[in-house]
Amino acid sequence: MKNKKINTTNKLGEELTFKISRFEEPIKNVKPHKHNEYYELIFLSEGEGFHTIESKRYIMSTPEFYFLKPRQLHFWETTSVSKGFIILFKDLEFKEIIESDLINLYRLLSENTRITIPGGKYPEYILNDILNEFDLNTKYSKRIIHGLLSVLLAKLLQLLEINPHKSNLPISLFDKFQQLLMKESPRLHKVNDYANLLNTTPQNLNAICRKQVNRNASEMINYQLLLEAKRYILHTDNTINEITDILYFSDTSNFIKFFKKHEGLTPIQFREKYFH
Repeated sequence: MKNKKINTTNKLGEELTFKISRFEEPIKNVKPHKHNEYYELIFLSEGEGFHTIESKRYIMSTPEFYFLKPRQLHFWETTSVSKGFIILFKDLEFKEIIESDLINLYRLLSENTRITIPGGKYPEYILNDILNEFDLNTKYSKRIIHGLLSVLLAKLLQLLEINPHKSNLPISLFDKFQQLLMKESPRLHKVNDYANLLNTTPQNLNAICRKQVNRNASEMINYQLLLEAKRYILHTDNTINEITDILYFSDTSNFIKFFKKHEGLTPIQFREKYFH
């Protein structure tokens, strides 16, 4: 069997060193790929599914931001249409001496792969201004874009200071629950199962989840199960019976009832909606 190389894409080409465009991706399964010698900043305002960067798989939780460095591998498994902005740039875009502050900003930001953006803080107005200026392409556009980029990156770094990384703090019960969801879903379906693994009560786990995200633990488990179900329905050729087994439902009837309750369509109807 022939070895298949990981695809390397180049959305900038040889001439461009900067580009911004709207990110409007249909539901699709993107194969693992790398980007050739440029950075990619992804701002998502809408979207649902999974984003894998190197070996880490993220549940998309919009609004959010991703910083991809050159040659970094990633791929998407979306279960709804994704919307936002994408900025691509090479190091050559910025002059080392006169734009050192801007260079320092994006290098500081590059230490972070993903930032969840709090409600009301999504910088759409700045992104729209950068896009409009990029389209205008006047003799002053580059200066204006670079100024707006400084504001944009500084605001993201400001968010990190307001909501510092939890890696330096004790891992909270809620964080541990989220980690377990990624690890144990779809095998475990019940709040009690997760509460036992976390050495707490279902009541306490529900209370903590409501405080953090205004959803109880059961709703979070069901959301994760639904995402996994959509992933298999949209991105594999598995039958509904096979998906039922993969997701650890007791029988196909229960899986169909679960899916229809939360999505308003049967699994077959959901698949036909996008691939009919």
